[in-house]
Amino acid sequence: MRVDSGGESGDKAGVFRRHVLYIPGYDPFPPRRYRELYRTEGAAQAAISGYRLAITPRAGETYGWRVSSEMDGQVVEAEVEVLVWSDLVKGSMGRGIAGTYAQMLRTAWLYLRSGALSRLIRLRKGPMIAALYPVVLLVGQALVAALVAGLVLWLLPVTWGWLVGLAAAWAVLEGFRRIDHRLFVYYLMHDYAFTTVAGGAYPAVLETRLAVFRARVRSALASGVDEVLVVGHSSGVHLGVSVLADLIREGVREGPALGFLSLGQAVPMVSYLPGAARLRGDLAYLSTREELTWVDVTAPGDGCSFALCDPVAVSGVAPEGQRWPLILSAAFTQTLSPQTWQALRRRYFRLHFQYLCAFDRPGDYDYFRITAGPLTLAERFRGRKPSSSRITTALSPFRNVA
Repeated sequence: MRVDSGGESGDKAGVFRRHVLYIPGYDPFPPRRYRELYRTEGAAQAAISGYRLAITPRAGETYGWRVSSEMDGQVVEAEVEVLVWSDLVKGSMGRGIAGTYAQMLRTAWLYLRSGALSRLIRLRKGPMIAALYPVVLLVGQALVAALVAGLVLWLLPVTWGWLVGLAAAWAVLEGFRRIDHRLFVYYLMHDYAFTTVAGGAYPAVLETRLAVFRARVRSALASGVDEVLVVGHSSGVHLGVSVLADLIREGVREGPALGFLSLGQAVPMVSYLPGAARLRGDLAYLSTREELTWVDVTAPGDGCSFALCDPVAVSGVAPEGQRWPLILSAAFTQTLSPQTWQALRRRYFRLHFQYLCAFDRPGDYDYFRITAGPLTLAERFRGRKPSSSRITTALSPFRNVA
């Protein structure tokens, strides 16, 4: 694989060209939200950093947009493609109230009996608080419903009070479900349940979609650009690991530079499960490959990610000769102004998306320079040392690989 930019590409001499393939996390919304986020936040970052950035529509059978920029005197053209699996997410969320409580019991039992829960809490408490949040609130909602049912039984005759009480309890639970767009309880529960549906292995329907993603990356590698950059966010990180591991196993011919940017990862939530041998094997394999550059960016301020945890090492599968990933911190308390940090610090879900947004004081990490700038991922971070706060302690209870 080509590592450095040569200064000319395709049929436009002097224009750096990149194909970005973005893998979202567990998100039921259509991909156009990412175009709007890129448009608004990119404009904000360009104003802060003093470069030119513009996006235009992109034709084709897959969803995305085109980016034109001028940074450091270099013209760049980028094509951003969203690798969509929101339809699978939406399909996994249609469980209703009873189905969600059944998911809660099954998911909690898997993490408890496997020993993963106690190990994950020792690794990073923040994301585990986020993981326990839907369980605690679902139990709390059930208790409120039970109290309402008990009150009805106390007020009404027993002969038909049971029926009214059950109806009242169900109405309470339905009311909580209807305001979940504010609470995110059902959403998070469905997220964790989807991860555990096969004990940590990828469900068959998702394996099929990963094969489609792999074909899209291979097509991009054959398009004549200077760099192909795969970006995975949140749950999209471990999907990206498996897509790229399979791609390289199949063989990658000489071509453009290949980069993998993983953002806000929660890999241990999957890799610590008994059925995740495939993912653990992919982590170990990808961590040694010369065909790509892998940079992992998290921030301690993001309570939904395993910040600064080396996903390979903490999963207990770091091989001799591990090269990747390069672990970097987005350091929200330093790269955001005090005013912005104060406004966002309690907005946990918004902070989880900060990696895709503008920074008041961008340091090494600038999403728009990485995706629309004139340097490859390898060039941008060549010689960069990993964060001194990197966590490599192997705590996974399962370390077998496939």
